[in-house]
Amino acid sequence: MHFTGKRNVLRTSLLLLAVSLLSTALLASGPWQVLGPDGGDARSLAYDAHNPDHILLGTSTGQMFTSNDGGRTWLRLARLGGDEYVLDHISIDPQDSNRIYVSAWSSSGQQIGEIFRTRDGGRNWDTLPAMHGKSIRAMAMYKGDSNVLVAGALDGVFRSKDGGDTWERLSPANSVDIKNIESIAVDPKDPNTVYAGTWHLAWKTSDAGANWQHINKGMIDDSDVFSVIVDHDNPSVVFASACSGIYKSETAGNLFSKIQGIPFTARRTRVLKQDPTNEKIVYAGTTEGLWKTTDLGKVWKRVSSPEVVVNDVLVDPRDSNHVLLATDRSGVMASLDGASTWTTSNHGYAHRYVSALLADNKDGGTLYVGVVNDREYGGLFYSHDAGQHWFQKAEGLGGKDVFALKQAPSGMLIAGTNHGVYSLERNASEWHPMNVVVVEHTVKTPAKGTRKAVTKTTLEKSKLDARVNDLELGSGRWLAATTAGIYSSADQGKTWKGGQILGQTDFVSVRAEGSTLVAATRSTALVSNDNGATWKQAGLPSYVVSIRGAAIASDSQIVIAAREGAFRSSDGGATWEHAVNGLPSKDITSVSFDSTHKRLLATSDATGVIFESRDGGRSWQRGPDSGFPLRRVSVIGGRFVGATPFDGVILQPENESISAAAEAGSTE
Repeated sequence: MHFTGKRNVLRTSLLLLAVSLLSTALLASGPWQVLGPDGGDARSLAYDAHNPDHILLGTSTGQMFTSNDGGRTWLRLARLGGDEYVLDHISIDPQDSNRIYVSAWSSSGQQIGEIFRTRDGGRNWDTLPAMHGKSIRAMAMYKGDSNVLVAGALDGVFRSKDGGDTWERLSPANSVDIKNIESIAVDPKDPNTVYAGTWHLAWKTSDAGANWQHINKGMIDDSDVFSVIVDHDNPSVVFASACSGIYKSETAGNLFSKIQGIPFTARRTRVLKQDPTNEKIVYAGTTEGLWKTTDLGKVWKRVSSPEVVVNDVLVDPRDSNHVLLATDRSGVMASLDGASTWTTSNHGYAHRYVSALLADNKDGGTLYVGVVNDREYGGLFYSHDAGQHWFQKAEGLGGKDVFALKQAPSGMLIAGTNHGVYSLERNASEWHPMNVVVVEHTVKTPAKGTRKAVTKTTLEKSKLDARVNDLELGSGRWLAATTAGIYSSADQGKTWKGGQILGQTDFVSVRAEGSTLVAATRSTALVSNDNGATWKQAGLPSYVVSIRGAAIASDSQIVIAAREGAFRSSDGGATWEHAVNGLPSKDITSVSFDSTHKRLLATSDATGVIFESRDGGRSWQRGPDSGFPLRRVSVIGGRFVGATPFDGVILQPENESISAAAEAGSTE
């Protein structure tokens, strides 16, 4: 359409000016800052042959990171697929560094997966149609021609000879044997020779799939083959790692022998990697640390802590002493002395599952976060500079997950873990359990020589060892929602009483306001209007089966957050309605009451938007968009701070137009 009149020209100019001003305003606000804590799970690594300081890192939640300084610092590059996408293999074209391939499989279904490709260094990505929907567990690029790619999926082996545009099947269709491919290797001198490790031993073709050979001689039967590598100098030497150990063949796979030296407990070897400049050095990444051989497998030595779970190994082609590991829980680990010593190398790489977020009640610049799934590398982290630097404080927790985190007026931190409640006094260095459960037994017996009964009370003590999903610290009573019921303490956690309520035990949330208490399991909400003396079951719809949390705006106004949406009651839990006026109809991850601003806040893992209600949840307004899926949100220092499922803690930009303290507009 063409515009020729002055009026149309003026209208167009004004429109362009408005768009320009809007874009400038959005850019001025800037993205939300990822605060950390650094570390978490890391899945795969690859370096750029033209510039080995340029390294890519893949995760098990679809997130790609990049480093331009050899892995010292990291930046987010792209999100590929959904949060359930495992980015197991990255191939950077040695001829053209802008061309990158990433294979992915989904943890949510065996018919979901992709190969992603970029031609511009990661700014734009596309999927390869021929591989769409395949659960791709392995991928390799032929050393002699970067256009030749081989991929292993659950339904077989595939090859492309034109950089991924088209693919051919190498394994027989519907094969009962050559399926569930876990590892792939291509002979560095012959693209028609391909090795495929499966969930049941390994196979080899020497003629591009026309014939396949079962290369199981010397291997323990029923072994998953996680990794296969072919010596880049002598292709007759082949290593294979399996759940039963590491095997070496000097006959191109015709016969394997089991390598000795690695203990039975560390036999689950996830990855094998050969030094690109010294063929005698091979690394084995296991579930119990990193192992190294300097004589092609004759002698092995563990060169890391046995606690390290290794997913991938990268050896700098310019300097064999520079080694990086992608690990579970501890993120990226780096060595500059040939794997003799290790340090974490996670600056900018925050990939933790934050379960709890708290600002110190006396110092707004001090933040605490609880994390799960990180064992000895997790627990609790704190920052004294609003998230710029983090330190772990987990001594005494014994590697336990922290699901809930609250602070008493004294400054003492209270953590709900997967095995009870723990406390940390202000400025203390070690957590202590507070899990004494007291059960009173009252017995009336007749007194000797009289008809009067004598009442005798005995106390039976036990230990609270259940998972504690939520905590509520009131001035006169503490509450804990656990997998063994609801527990209360009248002495600040020294002793607890409680258990099941109305036959329910597995509680995920508990809240109290005045005389009203709300306790929720995954599928049921229970309400008490008399401080817990009596309870009634809330009449939530039957399709609600995944409750995430609850909030009480007043004695009568209650809101439940669930995967199926948000549900509100304005009569103390007697009746309920689906809250959809301004809120997403499903995937609500949290709801909380901001007492400072007298409002409810809600988050969703389907959007990064923070939602706000000032009328007890009847209507909601969209707040700022963080750009990240959110598990929960807090207001700290007049700014929103969010906890994400996989990206740690995020902070609202200081100059964003919709601040955490901004007054809401009209709700009409």
